[in-house]
Amino acid sequence: MYDTIIVGGGAAGMTAAIYAARKKMEVLVLEHEAGGQTALQPEIWNYPGYLDVEGFKLMQNFRKQATDYGAEIKNFKIAKISSKEVEDNHKIFVLENDKGEEIEGRSVIIASGAKPRRLGVPGEMELDNKGVTYCATCDAPLFKDKEVAVVGAGNTGLDAAMQLTKYASNIYVLVKGDVIKGDQVTYEKLKKEGKVEFIFNTETKEIKGDNFVNSLVYKDTTSGEEKEIAVLGVFVSIGSIPNSDFVKGFCELNQFGNIVIDPRTNATSKPGVFAAGDVTDVLERQTVVAAGEGAKASLQCYKWLQSR
Repeated sequence: MYDTIIVGGGAAGMTAAIYAARKKMEVLVLEHEAGGQTALQPEIWNYPGYLDVEGFKLMQNFRKQATDYGAEIKNFKIAKISSKEVEDNHKIFVLENDKGEEIEGRSVIIASGAKPRRLGVPGEMELDNKGVTYCATCDAPLFKDKEVAVVGAGNTGLDAAMQLTKYASNIYVLVKGDVIKGDQVTYEKLKKEGKVEFIFNTETKEIKGDNFVNSLVYKDTTSGEEKEIAVLGVFVSIGSIPNSDFVKGFCELNQFGNIVIDPRTNATSKPGVFAAGDVTDVLERQTVVAAGEGAKASLQCYKWLQSR
């Protein structure tokens, strides 16, 4: 029986493990993809205290800290979470994988993260991290003086374009329809930049390149004509999908599938279950934010256990 079971091995989960283990709690981290989204980033420039660090290396450091303090890590793809009553009217939590294996804990911290919403077009997977990226905050500086495309014109896409104006030489923003869905103030600012071109009524068809992106093919949905633009980077900015399927019906989710938390305590609607990072309804999707949220969740989880 573990004091707390942490679901997810990314920045939020590993930080939660570090804090819980330092409190001498019996901690188990269940991870399916080690390091989460951060581990997939070739370079990270915005994590305080680290200059030009590889994402995988940063997460290896997180992992080592957690295990050095005594946290246990297990490869385990969770399929279901439930609770059951034990003596003194207390509840424990049961986490189950798709093989029917079960693990029990007195509390749970869900930090299962999110996955970027992909375009699903030829070339996207093959050129991932080779010019195709899903994080402008992480990767915009890598495209200094280069032509790039941003796919998506919601707030995520407009924010990506705004960040790229400091680095890229020319930015094409591909809009699915004929209306900008993002913030109009940002849109107006981008139009005044002089190096941002909005292309409306588009459907991305293919990303081309050998070892690196060299062009993007899109369809003009008004004329039906396919067109190709020469770019060295494609920023896919069409949102993310939280890894929360296993908690549907167990705790409250918002309309996007994110776990709803109390922003002060990171508590979910289920007592004894806390959540942190990109799987929650927290507004910012950054490694440093996820780490802070993981620390909060762990400290509040400890206090909840002590109160019992």
